[in-house]
Amino acid sequence: QVQLVESGGGLVQAGGSLRLSCAASGRTFSNYAMGWFRQAPGKEREFVAAISFGGGNTYYADSVKGRFTISRDNAKNTVYLQMNSLKPEDTAVYYCAADSRWGTSWFYSNHHDYWGQGTQVTVSS
Repeated sequence: QVQLVESGGGLVQAGGSLRLSCAASGRTFSNYAMGWFRQAPGKEREFVAAISFGGGNTYYADSVKGRFTISRDNAKNTVYLQMNSLKPEDTAVYYCAADSRWGTSWFYSNHHDYWGQGTQVTVSS
């Protein structure tokens, strides 16, 4: 089992920044690709970003490309999502996910091995 705990959410004005963290425990962190998803009220959960086992490869949704950066620190068992130039449409609950698989399925699949409980991000206009 892998336990994932997100933190760093909050209320921010449009144009501002937040950094989300997801701390993992339970199994060897570097054996898992990690990703971030989000779900806004009344909408389906959508892919945001993902990072490979060692951090050498990343994927981003078009809606966040150039504004968000995913990174990981395998020594700290933590994955981060730096969010800049935030927009009201970024408002959602953000979830991190862990998966022993890496590939383009991160863009379209919500079937991942482990999920965190989520952290709320609210961007005011």
